[in-house]
Amino acid sequence: MKVSVIGGTGFVGSYIIDELIANNHIPRLLVRKGSEYKVVQSEKCEIVSGDIDDHEAIKETLRGCDAVIYLIALIREFPAKNLTNDRLQFRGSEVVAKYAEEQGVKRFLLMSALGASPDPDGSKYMQAKHLSEQTIKNTKLHWTIMRPSSLFGDPRGADRPEFCMMLDKLMLNLIPFPSFLPFPAPSFFTGINPFDSGNYKLSMVHVKDVATIFVKALSDDKMIEKTIEIGGPRQVSWNEIVKSIASVTGQKIIMLPAPFFVVATVAGLLDRFEWFPAGQDQLNDLIKGSVCDSESLFKKYDIEPIPFSEKNLKYLGN
Repeated sequence: MKVSVIGGTGFVGSYIIDELIANNHIPRLLVRKGSEYKVVQSEKCEIVSGDIDDHEAIKETLRGCDAVIYLIALIREFPAKNLTNDRLQFRGSEVVAKYAEEQGVKRFLLMSALGASPDPDGSKYMQAKHLSEQTIKNTKLHWTIMRPSSLFGDPRGADRPEFCMMLDKLMLNLIPFPSFLPFPAPSFFTGINPFDSGNYKLSMVHVKDVATIFVKALSDDKMIEKTIEIGGPRQVSWNEIVKSIASVTGQKIIMLPAPFFVVATVAGLLDRFEWFPAGQDQLNDLIKGSVCDSESLFKKYDIEPIPFSEKNLKYLGN
């Protein structure tokens, strides 16, 4: 099967490319000029130069393909640089779906997110994911929507953002601190009870497992017109995530209860600066938690899921 991949140079995309090739598919990627070095196994891929605003390049990327996988996502917006969720997530998927229909590409897999919602008080990221979902559902394409929880795994360089690396930078390395003292890592709480801090949970899922599910779903007709939630084999609390990262990276920490509204306010003031590693939207999504049960999905595809553990975070110490 020849598969058009939009967003194939990113974190998830690089693993999906590997999985496509391992299963004898031919990936055709839309690649921005200057990002060619991010393409894994490039000698086995077909590459079309262009970006999501280049409609002719999109048409060329889709031409003759049997399926398309749309992966573009934007964790943080920088409107001054035209980096917005509306443009890259919603409008981008809308354009690709339109041309896929015109060119007779039947199969369409969309990477959304667990928590995608039209909630006006929610993040722009989740709102854009929801709009993309609705757009795809209103086509005649044989669509499948994937909603993974927070992903982890080795980003393998190439400037690919990864959840645990970003947390390490944000929580444990943002400000200089004497190495002989334990770093005060924030354990957020939203109400007035600091003893309940850091207990919200995420179904942390390994990127390789997500890539495997994507590729297996391509040829599974039972997945057509389905929205699939993907989470890891267990739910992990915020406190466990931070402690695991600190342990792997050799940092001494002490978890201190922190009122979430203070941290979110600071993030809201600083998220326009690229050096600040997280925005208010991201933190708001985080505090809500992100959990699901994917045991039946892993059984369906005979996958032994990779659990969130210190052993599987060794890439952080590289």
